[in-house]
Amino acid sequence: MRRWRRCPWQKEFSSSTEGVRAVRIGMVLEYDGTDFHGWQIQPDRPTVQGVLEGALATILGDHVRLDAAGRTDAGVHARGQVAAFSTGRPVDCTRLQRGLNALCGPGIVAQRVGPVGDDFDPRRDASSRLYEYRIRNAPWPSPFTRRHSWHVHRPLDCFAMKRAAVALVGQHDFSSFQAADCDAENPTRRVFESEWRTVGEDLVFRIAATAFLRHMVRNVVGTLVQVGSKERTVEDFLGLLAARDRTRAGPTAPPHGLCLVKVEYDRLFAASPS
Repeated sequence: MRRWRRCPWQKEFSSSTEGVRAVRIGMVLEYDGTDFHGWQIQPDRPTVQGVLEGALATILGDHVRLDAAGRTDAGVHARGQVAAFSTGRPVDCTRLQRGLNALCGPGIVAQRVGPVGDDFDPRRDASSRLYEYRIRNAPWPSPFTRRHSWHVHRPLDCFAMKRAAVALVGQHDFSSFQAADCDAENPTRRVFESEWRTVGEDLVFRIAATAFLRHMVRNVVGTLVQVGSKERTVEDFLGLLAARDRTRAGPTAPPHGLCLVKVEYDRLFAASPS
């Protein structure tokens, strides 16, 4: 049986809950998804949620369950993931943040930690999410970007990809771009932004929406790359929304080029509890 060892922050979190009301704590997280099998806990596999919950158990002396704005897949990164947990233990958010960043390792960093509303739900309360997908469009890959971008060596017509991407803005049925195992009851999503940007030798796709279907962004990118490669026309891409048929869309882009950049809320952090 594994023994719980005292850590430098343990003395700041008393094991007694007497006279302490339950509080809900929110976090804005960054992580490199390369070495993780996604967000959600899996048996015998390292996940972002598993590492964070293990660190929280060490610091608080109690197990808590983290809720997240999105369950990123294996290999997907985040610069603005939002998560929250509830606890009856007294919490000093500054020391909690220091403890998490000491225990989680270099692949996960808590950029902000603070109290949120008692009923705050990172997923349901989000008003929009912004993702970026990065492609290195050059003859050779770069060792400095290989973990965070998809290397496509053949030249891509970025102008055609931009024309096609604009069509995604608005409210549409995205059945053609959802994963086969997606269990969403409604495939309709509202997209606020969909554009390609050129950054040096990289092409960066930015897409913001109320929410996303499973693998939606990666399926869109895989199909847009076909447009850029002249494998299909812009008109073909436009017809996919009306088709509502996943078998007609392109392949799923690899996960390591995708990053959850930001999650928007009407209000995130609350005033410190008295």
